[in-house]
Amino acid sequence: MTFHLPGILHKRRSTNQAPGNGKRGYKPSDVPVEQLTHILYAFANIDPDTGTVFLSDKWADQEIKYGGDTDQGPDQLYGNLKQVLLYKQQHRHLKTLLSIGGWSYSSNFKCLSDATKRARFAESAVRLLADYGFDGLDVDWEYPESKDQARIYVALLKEVRHGLDAYGAHTTPDHPHYLLTIAAPCSPAKYRILDIKAMDAYLDYWNLMAYDFSGSWDSAANHQANLYGTPLSCAASVKYYASNGTHNSKLVLGAPAYGRGFDGTQGPGHSFTSIPPGSLEHGVFAYWELPIQGAKEHYDKKAGAAWSYDSANAQLISYDSPSAAKAKVEYIAEKGLAGAMLWELAGDQPATNPRSL
Repeated sequence: MTFHLPGILHKRRSTNQAPGNGKRGYKPSDVPVEQLTHILYAFANIDPDTGTVFLSDKWADQEIKYGGDTDQGPDQLYGNLKQVLLYKQQHRHLKTLLSIGGWSYSSNFKCLSDATKRARFAESAVRLLADYGFDGLDVDWEYPESKDQARIYVALLKEVRHGLDAYGAHTTPDHPHYLLTIAAPCSPAKYRILDIKAMDAYLDYWNLMAYDFSGSWDSAANHQANLYGTPLSCAASVKYYASNGTHNSKLVLGAPAYGRGFDGTQGPGHSFTSIPPGSLEHGVFAYWELPIQGAKEHYDKKAGAAWSYDSANAQLISYDSPSAAKAKVEYIAEKGLAGAMLWELAGDQPATNPRSL
């Protein structure tokens, strides 16, 4: 499974308006490393004036000291990035990728219409990979808005792919291949803009952001990560990508570690009167606290979707219950997908108190 690890102070938004960290202060020691195959560390930013990729939180990424760290001078690496390197020493199966962009920084991708800035993006991103021991790069542009920007995206991935290949061939010839992935939209309005076939030539995996199908922006309370249905669903997204230039074996199905809430509603498909405050941000609840006390959990097998409903407060929260998660795992196996991805680790149920499937 593939998971995102946010920097302690980082936030990331996705398909429509996804939440930030599930628990403030989530630390590398909380990561269930033995259960993961890949960690995507989010997010690096882009300098719009030069195209340079840079770490966005120096303190969290490089400076904060954890247990066992001793002061060894100004050039010593600390922070989350040191902890990630230690994980890889202890768990040789683990691959780590640096995620670039995300909702907060995606406006900076527009500068990459300039070929010189694209070259600088690739050069600086590969340098960060080399300096901090990453196994790949994850590009998270949310989202190209036109066919011209879609062409720029292809050119960017080509530049980065060539940069990774050159670095691998000359510096690590025993392990020459470095991963290149993207965070891929699951809204038809967004993915129909992409040149999927051209992009696929440079990508190892497509991490499908299969969540935020419904939220405060809708007129009715609907499922935010349903497996089946149209026009928005996990299966509809998988079918589109696989029919337009990639293969199921390169698709990673994303799932939310949070729920989206609606107040004053009779249930899925019905109107709502307001959005609850949430525990993470407006309308958003961390997975580890669901279902909220007093609410009853439901699962619709046909839609492959779950929610909780508190009849006393007429509150619905859409999220992936164990039943919904099990259905997605079975779907992944049936369709031969590459695996699952969770946004994001801080919102997940603690490993010390898991919810059984």
